[in-house]
Amino acid sequence: MIASASVAPPCEHTQTRPTLDIQGRIATIRLCNPSRSNRLSPEDLDALRQHLDTVNASPDVLVLRFMSAGKYFCSGYDISSLASQDAPSSLYFGETIDLVEAARPVTIAAIQGGAYGGGTDLCLACDFRIGTPQANAFMPAARLGLHFYPGGLRRYLSRLGVNAAKHLFLTAEKIQAEDMLRIGFLTELVAAEDLSARVETFSAQLAGMAPLALRGIKQDLNRVINGTLDLEANARAVRLSEASEDLKEGALAWKEKRAARFRGV
Repeated sequence: MIASASVAPPCEHTQTRPTLDIQGRIATIRLCNPSRSNRLSPEDLDALRQHLDTVNASPDVLVLRFMSAGKYFCSGYDISSLASQDAPSSLYFGETIDLVEAARPVTIAAIQGGAYGGGTDLCLACDFRIGTPQANAFMPAARLGLHFYPGGLRRYLSRLGVNAAKHLFLTAEKIQAEDMLRIGFLTELVAAEDLSARVETFSAQLAGMAPLALRGIKQDLNRVINGTLDLEANARAVRLSEASEDLKEGALAWKEKRAARFRGV
């Protein structure tokens, strides 16, 4: 039986760093700095990396959700940090988002509000992006005079296509939820009051899939997009799945018209 998970506990009033909550096969990272539009400082990025390490080292976790407190989903890198000689370049932000894209579990962004700058790339690094009509997005890099890191450029192109990517980057125009859905920025649009329930239902659906196949297919889809697919490694994964107990269980459950009980072996 799949362990169920409820929405992760809300951020505490004194908590501003991203938090991690793991319940069974479902993990949630929550951005907890609504007074600063959930912008991510270098210390926040360090916390995200630690959370990703924890999730990647947890073999039972199949789904990772990104949620935010307050009006905004994420306003990207705290560029005021660049004024400090000790702060890392925005390249460090991009490298952190690359780690989100490469995360072992399937990822979902629950976009309840504005996503700006690098916050848009955090969304695009996730496998699924469920938004509400209150969601909006813009990429102000050219307006601010900041060149963008390579992973973000690649994600914009691969998810949205060259025309939409150029428009968003070169005009810095804000787009609303309907246009985000139209260009593929959002994979689904739901009413604000339905967001939590939809994320829970979808998380449970993903968590009910066969672990070996779910994680392996996700990673190989990314490798195809990035031009890094290893055909021999893919063939080994195919053969491993064919010899797995999960495949036998999946076939039997299909025949018996019941939910499969996968064990990841």
